[in-house]
Amino acid sequence: QVQLVESGGELVQAGGSLRLSCKASGRTFGSYVMGWFRQAPGKEREFVAAILRSGASTFYADSVKGRFTISRDNAKNTVYLQMNSLKPEDTAVYYCAATQGYFYTRGDSYDDWGQGTQVTVSA
Repeated sequence: QVQLVESGGELVQAGGSLRLSCKASGRTFGSYVMGWFRQAPGKEREFVAAILRSGASTFYADSVKGRFTISRDNAKNTVYLQMNSLKPEDTAVYYCAATQGYFYTRGDSYDDWGQGTQVTVSA
């Protein structure tokens, strides 16, 4: 229903910052809740953050709370993930996802996914 393209992932030193972007196609971006998930090598996909349609409410995994900030610009059809104080355990492929449902922290509730962008944090 919507195509998503992530960008911004790269190699960064521990303690550094990175900003990921996710550009969506289509004319109904504002009708989707947007989320970020990540998957590290050998581990299951995990929820990172989500933002409601208006951007008024956000949700974060405990592991990133206080370090990451999700935001969206509906006029630009774009969602962002600002990542600060990065740790080696943040290393993963980060995926942008969209849902018109309600279970914001569950990956199986999301309808569309981007291809992912690699974030590598070195010690």
